[in-house]
Amino acid sequence: MLTRSFAQRGLGRRHPRLTAALASILASAGLVACGSSSASTTPTLHFYLAQDNSGSIQQTINACNSQANGAYRIEYDLLPSSSDGQRQQLVRRLAAKDPALDIVGMDVTWAPEFAEAGWIREWTGAIKDQVSADTLPDALATASWQGKLYGAPSTSNTQLLWYRKDLVPTPPTTWDQMVSDAVALGQQGKPDKIEIQGARYEGLTVWFNTMVSSEGGKILSPDGTKVAIDQTTTAALTEIKKLADSAAADPSLSVQMEDTSRLAFEAGTAAFELNYPFVYPAAQKDVPKIFQNMGYAPFPRVDPNQPAAVTIGGINLGVTTSSKHPDLAFQAAACLRSAPNQKINATVGGLPPTIVSLYQDPDVRKSYPFADTILQELQSASIRPQTPAYVNVSLTIEDALSPPQAINPQAVTNKLKSGLKDAIQSKGLIP
Repeated sequence: MLTRSFAQRGLGRRHPRLTAALASILASAGLVACGSSSASTTPTLHFYLAQDNSGSIQQTINACNSQANGAYRIEYDLLPSSSDGQRQQLVRRLAAKDPALDIVGMDVTWAPEFAEAGWIREWTGAIKDQVSADTLPDALATASWQGKLYGAPSTSNTQLLWYRKDLVPTPPTTWDQMVSDAVALGQQGKPDKIEIQGARYEGLTVWFNTMVSSEGGKILSPDGTKVAIDQTTTAALTEIKKLADSAAADPSLSVQMEDTSRLAFEAGTAAFELNYPFVYPAAQKDVPKIFQNMGYAPFPRVDPNQPAAVTIGGINLGVTTSSKHPDLAFQAAACLRSAPNQKINATVGGLPPTIVSLYQDPDVRKSYPFADTILQELQSASIRPQTPAYVNVSLTIEDALSPPQAINPQAVTNKLKSGLKDAIQSKGLIP
């Protein structure tokens, strides 16, 4: 738990007599409270998730607590801001069978690992039907393992192509066209950079997965037991290398993450940005002059003959096997990801829904003028390799592709064939 001590709250040390007196008063008050209120008997469900600065998560918690009518009370416990930090804290506590964890917000790559370890419960029966109805199929796929559902899809995400309408009247539809358009702009002395995430972290794996999937390939077999690297991998790496070697590549490509890409686009030196929808309201607030010329379009096709298969993101809600109140935890998690609460997360928190019909909601469409584009991509999305050893897989990809400028497509393909074979067997890497 993240409860702070008195000293951490700045109250310092207490005089012994005052401490004793306070203890006596509090003990008496506690006896009265136990005899006069049912609040102490209301089960507390601990919900672990990264901090949400928008306030939307707390709004959904408040709504569910109100609807529970005393059956339970959800408490919001904060995880670190980084995905790696979140996983590390959860893994330690789940492995210790900590009963203080009831509901956990899981990255879309964690379900196989957590399920295989026996840390989260399967969603079954009516409650499974409830959270599956009208839900994006690929979002459900990320929350599943070996044909069973282990998470309730709560939020989703996808990358779009953002571009400067004053520089590019018609957005490119293919990867090659985007690179050519950017290079041509540079030759005219105009902003020409393409911002994308090339740092050695999960964002690089996401980029690679999107490119491979858009070429019609896979990284692992559907059951996660075999390496599926083939010529589509080489083709995808060739396209990544094409951008990295071009004049349109940002000089800081090898250290760029989501927010650095956003800031570079806002600086006015870029014509294109491949990033998540959060960049749209950020530009509206930070750089209104650029925002008024900020257009959006689907992620450019890598294979000209088929739409890009953009990697799906988001959060799935899992109920732990160590929870003392599993039935209530399932009810609370279903409430947290219900349509009214997904709408709050979308319109206040800026996170796209997993419930398909919400994309037609007037308030959601007002917040997301590009709602149809997001839905289009999410309905033809790709998911990252599903395996309990996903962390090893991602680290292997990051190592092989970093920095993008140094990629030799065939050599990296060969390296991935052997490296991923070791990764899914958890050889040679410490997550």
